[in-house]
Parts: sequence; structure tokens; C-alpha cells
Amino acid sequence: MTQANPTHHTNTNKSSITQTISTEIKSVSFIGLGAMGYLMATHLVGKFDTVMVYNRTSAKAEQHAKEFGSQAVSLEQAATADVIFSCLPTSNEVDAIIAKVLPHIHSGSVWVDCTSGVPAQAKAANTKLQQQGCYFLDAPVSGQTTGAKAGTLTVMVGGEAQALNHAYPAIDCFAGLIEHVGASGAGFAVKAVNNTLFAINAWACAEGLSVLKAHGVNPSSALTCINHSSGQSMASSNTFPNRIINRQFPKTFTIDLMAKDCGIAMDLQSEKKLPTPVMAQVASLIRAASMQHDIGSADFSEFAKFYESWTTLTLQDE
Repeated sequence: MTQANPTHHTNTNKSSITQTISTEIKSVSFIGLGAMGYLMATHLVGKFDTVMVYNRTSAKAEQHAKEFGSQAVSLEQAATADVIFSCLPTSNEVDAIIAKVLPHIHSGSVWVDCTSGVPAQAKAANTKLQQQGCYFLDAPVSGQTTGAKAGTLTVMVGGEAQALNHAYPAIDCFAGLIEHVGASGAGFAVKAVNNTLFAINAWACAEGLSVLKAHGVNPSSALTCINHSSGQSMASSNTFPNRIINRQFPKTFTIDLMAKDCGIAMDLQSEKKLPTPVMAQVASLIRAASMQHDIGSADFSEFAKFYESWTTLTLQDE
């Protein structure tokens, strides 16, 4: 396997990792086959000698193996790969798994965590794994399930540049953009702020479309204009037409996870005591919307129903 030559995303300073890391990836594993992980792992098959998958519900891993040709393995086996991917709901689950499999991890491997996690926990995981000679990258992804299926996800990476250089060919299998954003924890920080900015755009879009509907304008007609004008955003071009206006609300990324990410962003703001009134207000609103549902039961787009309960207007065409 030839290494990629990513010059746009990393610092080129040498580090001690080059003395312990192998030059070729022969085995990869993927821990966590949720809505995103299941699709991301498919792109690894056929690219490396061994592709292992693990899921807490073993039937999911066995299904992936049958469908795509990966190998369903135990958690301990997954930890023996040259590059170990994880994609789980929160950093707490990742921490618990690392603690369990630590004796099985070999020196020179790289753990790539695609969870939308907590920066401080990324730093702690990196410290713990480095004691084993393994390196931890916090590498959350953006692009929703459509990007995971197409292999065009944006990956924002925090951690050792040389560790990223090693893991790059594996990450590149499902990525459209890989950006090294800084030291350990920086990837999680960027993802939290990104998701909070998306939440701001989405909430603002709900308010604006409700004002227009109250004045007799169909939301779809309004969006046609907005999406060809300066008010356009991912929320207006994708979320509203494909999830809210059509009233489908397909469950992919759940609203409790969006509330979690907004909370992480607010923790970062609090650490530096910066004034972020808009971020704080929307984070509070998303948390309130999330509390209307059981954990894991509702898509993030169902925040719109929470807002609709205030206006008594439904964001769909007449």
C-alpha cells in the first residue's frame, strides 16, 4: 500500500512517532456500526489485507461482513489492527472501550476516533494510548449519511501530524476533505462549533419561514428564492426541503447528539469566557427541543416541531 502525500493538511515537523509507527497499513478495524459507521466501514473493504468490524450488537457486524466482505470480530480482535476506527455516540463510550482493550493494542498503531467527542477526553485518550505506543487522533466527520455512503465526508483531525500521515490512506477511503486542524482535541472542538453553527442556521431558517408562511408564502417557494440568494445555508438547501417541509424527519443524526455537540461548544466558550449570546441561546433551545424526546428516538430536524408548537404554524406547503 503506497502512502498518500497530504501536503495541505499537516505540519511537517518530525516527531518521535516516526520511530515506532509502521510504514504500511495491513489491517484496519471499525468499532461502532451505527448510521454513519456502517457506511464508512464499507469503503475500507478491498483496500487493505484485513478489514475487521465490531458492533455492540454482534448481528450488525455479521450483517456488514455478509453484505460487504468485512470480518466480524470481537472487540479485543478489533483492537489489534494497525489503524483502529471508532464512531460512537459519545466520548464516554470510547473511553470505556479503550480501557477494556488497552492490553490488546500494539505499539505503532493509530486510533482514529470519528465520534463527535469532548476535546478534553481526546487529550486524555491520547495520553493513555501513547503509554502503549499507540497514537490517538480525534477525527470527527461531517456530511451526514449521504456523505458517508458516497465516501465524501469532511474529516477534521486533531493530534500528531505524523500519526495522521500514517492513517491518511485509511481515512481517505471515506473522505472528500481531510484537514489537520491542530493538536489533540482540536478536531472535536471544530466539530462542536460546526454543529452549533448549523443549529443556528437551522433555527433561524425555521423562524424566517414561519414569518413568511404567516404572510401566505409557501415554504418551498420561499426556499427556492433563498437558496439562490444570500440567505442560503445547508439548513435551507438540504435539511428543510428533505426532512422538514416534506414532513419525513428521517432519523440519522439524533437531536440529543446535536444538543450534546452544542453543549460541548458552550463548554469551550466558557473556558475562555468569550461572549457568544447567539450560540448560547440556540444551544439552550436545541437542548429544550431535545428534552421532548427519549434519547436516540428523534432526528435533529424535529427541533422544527418544537418551534412549531410555539407558532401553531406547520412548516409545509399548503
